[in-house]
Amino acid sequence: MVLPTALSTHNGFSRVFKRGELTVGLIAPFKGYPNSPSPTLEDLGETAVLADKLGFAALWIRDVPFYDPNFGDVGQALDPMVTMGYLAAKTEKIALGTAGLVSPLREPIHIAKAAVSTNVLTNDRFILGLSSGDRPIEYPAFKADFSNRAERFRESWEMIQTLISQKFPHFMGKHYGSLHGDIDLVPKAKQRLPMVAIGRARQELDWLANTADTWIWHGVNPNDTARIVQTLAELNQDGNWRPFGYANFVELSENRNQSAKLYNNIYLQGGSKGLLEFWQEQKEQGLVHVTVNLKPTSRPASEVLQELAEDVLAKL
Repeated sequence: MVLPTALSTHNGFSRVFKRGELTVGLIAPFKGYPNSPSPTLEDLGETAVLADKLGFAALWIRDVPFYDPNFGDVGQALDPMVTMGYLAAKTEKIALGTAGLVSPLREPIHIAKAAVSTNVLTNDRFILGLSSGDRPIEYPAFKADFSNRAERFRESWEMIQTLISQKFPHFMGKHYGSLHGDIDLVPKAKQRLPMVAIGRARQELDWLANTADTWIWHGVNPNDTARIVQTLAELNQDGNWRPFGYANFVELSENRNQSAKLYNNIYLQGGSKGLLEFWQEQKEQGLVHVTVNLKPTSRPASEVLQELAEDVLAKL
């Protein structure tokens, strides 16, 4: 299985997804805020610049329209694409991705326009990650049906692909609009824009193995990583390599040698050297990218990123 040329030459995608390697990305706001649903943001740009300089693979931006007290977390709190534009101007090499835009709550045309625009302005550093959404309370505010979000996710995905790849595109929508070849979306991507499925998005593994360029999940039992990677390869029909990654919440201990302990298949607690050992084992199982959410960590962001760079990035 091979990576399509259009993706292997994309600056952002090729930085994050490398066969036989495991890269580390950071989920916004790239620091801990364990005692609050919303982080302070005055150092958002400074922390992103530091992550870029230290060699992290990607910065991932979440899409959380509302504060749901029952959920207790609003990500970086800021609009994802506004945040993306700010970080695009601040950084130089690091990939920038959405993790992920809740496509059933957004107009595909607007997603496509924003995605291509960001990719152009970042010199092919942008990765479009889409999700189906996991907070039912948000859907009535958009007058959207929570029950059919899986179907609408697929249609949105197809419409976005059509808009960004075809000149004067044709598309017949059921949940969204139709295109009849008489208007064209500009700008166009210079090459294929990477599209990533964030979470399961209520899709079958066959869809994930043949449609999404990459799948980034969460809550993965580390003992299942190799089986998931193998299943995706077995289900694939076009011969294209589709990398697999997942997310971890990380509480970084001050004791660098503390062994990593995993709770609920997503919450990692331990020292930087303990995390290295855990992720090295996952690398051997075929994991290609881990997105790190530092929310549980109470230590200063600059100290945490420097330690992860020294003990994890330099040795993975």
